[in-house]
Amino acid sequence: MRSQLLFPIILFLLAASLPLGADIYKYVDKHGRVILTDKPKNDNYKRLVKTWKGWEEKKSRINYDKFEANKKKYTSTIEYYASRYRLPTSLLHAVITAESAYDPNAISRAGAVGLMQLMPETAKRYGVRNRRSPSDNVNGGTRYLRDLLKMFNNDVVLALAAYNAGEGAVKKHGNKIPPYKETRNYVKKVIAYYREYRKRS
Repeated sequence: MRSQLLFPIILFLLAASLPLGADIYKYVDKHGRVILTDKPKNDNYKRLVKTWKGWEEKKSRINYDKFEANKKKYTSTIEYYASRYRLPTSLLHAVITAESAYDPNAISRAGAVGLMQLMPETAKRYGVRNRRSPSDNVNGGTRYLRDLLKMFNNDVVLALAAYNAGEGAVKKHGNKIPPYKETRNYVKKVIAYYREYRKRS
């Protein structure tokens, strides 16, 4: 009860101390501790928005209606960057299917944007100025995935876990999939898509 009373006060103080317009993210660790920050480390941090009810988690926004049309539309872009960075096209399709369903305007609860759902820090790291640009987004996301594969000795499972939870989380847990339900489900989903796309190619 005490923590529930303190949360709004802490949130107010954090919001007041941040630069105008800065986003606030919330993360609940395995011990139930609430962490608030303006610099999320991975998709397990949920962006908070101010509503008339108070501060709430922002819901993800993905348009599934144009899945097939967008897939066809962006396939040449995906194939180009897959070839450029020597990654399987089917792997990129699997990641994009799971991340955004080919919606270039998709936004996650954590504030990740675009086809490959780039977080602000990842986009900055790879020089992506416009996360909504399909080409820029796939370019940055593919480079990040390539670097993760190199980092984890071409272990696709660990690279995908790191793509979702951050490489730090994977290293922290002894180069294993972090014990986050969302990350475990994400890896299973992408691997299933990957196998399916490989059958079709």
